[in-house]
Amino acid sequence: MNVRSLLAATAALLLTGFFAAAQRPAARPVAKNYEFKTLKELPITSVKDQNRSGTCWCFSALSFLESEVIKAKNIADTTKYPDFSEMFIVRNAYHDRAIKYVRLNGHLGFSAGSGFGDVLEVIRAYGLEPQSAFSGMNYGTELPVQGELDAALKGYVDGIVKNPNKTLTPNWIKGFDGIMDAYLGEIPATFSDNGVSYTPETYRDAMGINPDDYVNISSFTHHPFYTQFVIEVEDNWRWSTAWNLPLDEMMQVIYNALDNGYTVAWGGDVSEPGFTREGIGVLMKAKTSATSGSDKEHWVGPSGGPAAKPDAKIPEEDTVTQESRQLGYDNKQTTDDHGMHIYGLAEDQNGTKYFLVKNSWGDAGKYKGIWYMSDTFMRAKTLNIVVNKKALPKDIKKKLGIK
Repeated sequence: MNVRSLLAATAALLLTGFFAAAQRPAARPVAKNYEFKTLKELPITSVKDQNRSGTCWCFSALSFLESEVIKAKNIADTTKYPDFSEMFIVRNAYHDRAIKYVRLNGHLGFSAGSGFGDVLEVIRAYGLEPQSAFSGMNYGTELPVQGELDAALKGYVDGIVKNPNKTLTPNWIKGFDGIMDAYLGEIPATFSDNGVSYTPETYRDAMGINPDDYVNISSFTHHPFYTQFVIEVEDNWRWSTAWNLPLDEMMQVIYNALDNGYTVAWGGDVSEPGFTREGIGVLMKAKTSATSGSDKEHWVGPSGGPAAKPDAKIPEEDTVTQESRQLGYDNKQTTDDHGMHIYGLAEDQNGTKYFLVKNSWGDAGKYKGIWYMSDTFMRAKTLNIVVNKKALPKDIKKKLGIK
């Protein structure tokens, strides 16, 4: 390497270090004096860890559906709670996405990220499997580490889109599935659960899960209220639709669901400085950038970051209106960062309401994988929710024409 090349390489390394540092969030204010009183807590399965994979949409949706089964079957014994396979969903979703990506000549988002509608459509088309039948951990790690897999799949479909033979053969799909077989393992056509033999379709039916039982809801003013629209985010690659409700009515759906024993799948923005690694989600004015690494570190920074001051106080939150919420979406301050699972209500010592939210970052945070997200944060940063249609208030169900 000559001197000029060495200087160029050194400069590149310095710039890489600069941009990595610029993306690392500053220490986020964490109040140490929160005192929460639980008002409502519905049954959930154990907290899982998506680790280094962009599959929160799947972990949160399946957690939601596990709670649906617990409620429908009135399961009291926690040892008999269902544990659905996330990677069964991820693998089948990637298969469908690759086909659509190639059909659209690459003009479609292709990554690990997706949405709740994807989970429901996979279950509709392919069924469901328990974790015991298909873990998807076939590449030598205990938890998902999917950067290499994601890169391999993206490189493969981009090569197919170039279509060097000018005519595609059906073998490209087999090749794509072969990559997933190598990393995730082959999906079993039949399996046993508690001594009963199933196929993915019969297991789905035995669990009583019908995708038609669920409604997707959002709240934005760039589409008419009480109509369905496609949420315009890249991860919504299936172009799933959501019912558009006024903000107060969307919030009414969440409260009504919890009050009637139904949990809620939540998708929204967690890049706010008030969403902390300590398990708190409040709406503050400052905004930070994201970092690389695990999904948890991507949004809230490494656990080794500076600690909050011991006397940190509960911050005052912004006021949220339908207009401010829309502005956040339009100017890209509210994006589809993360999926989680709402399962309860709490309040702090000031009487402020918070939602109990199950995350998929293992036992991270002060509350071991659970986040307390304020009503204000929820109003501002919710992209969409999914609920059982039985959880809809009667007046809202009538407005939407849902039976």
